[in-house]
Amino acid sequence: MAGARSHGDDAGRTRRTGRAVSHALQRPVKGTARRIRRATHAHGAGESGLGKLIELHAVNGAGDVLITVALASTVFFSVPTDEARGRVALYLAVTMAPFTLLAPVIGPLLDRLPHGRRAAMAAAMLTRAVLAVMMSTAVATGGIQLYPAALGVLVASKAYGVVRSAVVPRLLPPTFSLVKANSRVTLAGLLATGAAAPLGAGLHVIGPQWPLYGACAVFLGGTWLALSMPHKVDSAKGERRARLSTHEERSPRPSLRTLSRSVLCGLWANAAMRGLSGFLIFFLAFLLREHPLSGQSAAVSLGIVAVSAGVGNACGTAVGAWLRARAPEVIVAAVLSLTLAAAVLAAAFFSGIFMAVLGATAGFCQALAKLSLDAMIQRDIPEQVRTSAFARSETLLQMAWVVGGGIGISLPLNGVVGMSVAAAIVAAGTTMALRGALTTPRHPGPGPRPRLA
Repeated sequence: MAGARSHGDDAGRTRRTGRAVSHALQRPVKGTARRIRRATHAHGAGESGLGKLIELHAVNGAGDVLITVALASTVFFSVPTDEARGRVALYLAVTMAPFTLLAPVIGPLLDRLPHGRRAAMAAAMLTRAVLAVMMSTAVATGGIQLYPAALGVLVASKAYGVVRSAVVPRLLPPTFSLVKANSRVTLAGLLATGAAAPLGAGLHVIGPQWPLYGACAVFLGGTWLALSMPHKVDSAKGERRARLSTHEERSPRPSLRTLSRSVLCGLWANAAMRGLSGFLIFFLAFLLREHPLSGQSAAVSLGIVAVSAGVGNACGTAVGAWLRARAPEVIVAAVLSLTLAAAVLAAAFFSGIFMAVLGATAGFCQALAKLSLDAMIQRDIPEQVRTSAFARSETLLQMAWVVGGGIGISLPLNGVVGMSVAAAIVAAGTTMALRGALTTPRHPGPGPRPRLA
């Protein structure tokens, strides 16, 4: 009897010890989750449903960066520079070129599914989860089958981005402006990207396919989050479709061109900034691999410039959420002029420091320019077509990124030439931004005025 009682006491102590250890291990995870939930659901975002979209976009950013790590290690870092350039050119031809044809279709297609936005976001997540598993079999060898799957990932990612832009107006808390909501969503994606990048690098050490396994798990979680969004996400009450342009001067259907010249100028200015982003990514990737920063390896050199751009983008998004301004056209013109000055200096005094400065400046100014464009759309586009306008404008910006990347891959690896081309891209956007700022009435009529927060 005594032996049985002793055995029972030992088993009880073991169970209690196991529960204590389990609680100790879960406490930091649950505490972190609670703090994240409080941050994403603050100021009414939880009640309106915006908090769930913020979390979904963070998951989206984490999954995308894990796939990027896997592709970069296969297409870029694992082979000599000349071969890597050929592989990236093939990547552009097989993925980006078809995407330029598919991108104009994404917005109108999703525009016809106003009652299925949750399903569309979930489908974009699930598609990438499946494609990540398919890519895991080819990522080690870099076989040709990798590229069609990468195209599918790209299209699904951009489709998610378009739908997400269309969803934000439906989830605004009472005290939020549209721009402040967009800045919170974007900032969450940037923070998740920064946190997932080292995780992807660590998974790659285990094996080249492991970042893709991680991406699959992340996107499966994103599928569940998308389906759990509030039902009002699928509401399309009072909406109509918007067009980027029209040949009918007296068309009864509004378009971005007929409604506001400032919106159109801001859109083209943002397209120049997005094109600059694509250009710098591809051009500097090869330039710094062939000519790394003084005393640094190619990977470290790329990391320095990438971190500079990421920090700049995050700071721009944070400033946009804090700044209260009543002239978004002026802000677009100012940030593009600042970027142009940085690009001219980088071309005139080419060095690693100026490349990092240009990357940080471009990231900071791109974030503020996009938030200012959001403010203009919020002010000038009627609510009935605002959702569609966000979808169409985002598609155009993604196409600009593709064009910029194509220019970057085609140039010789000469820093001065590359920075001069970058300055020319920004100069074109600055011209449009200044035109928008100069042609906007200084004293608009009564009614709500745009703010960056």
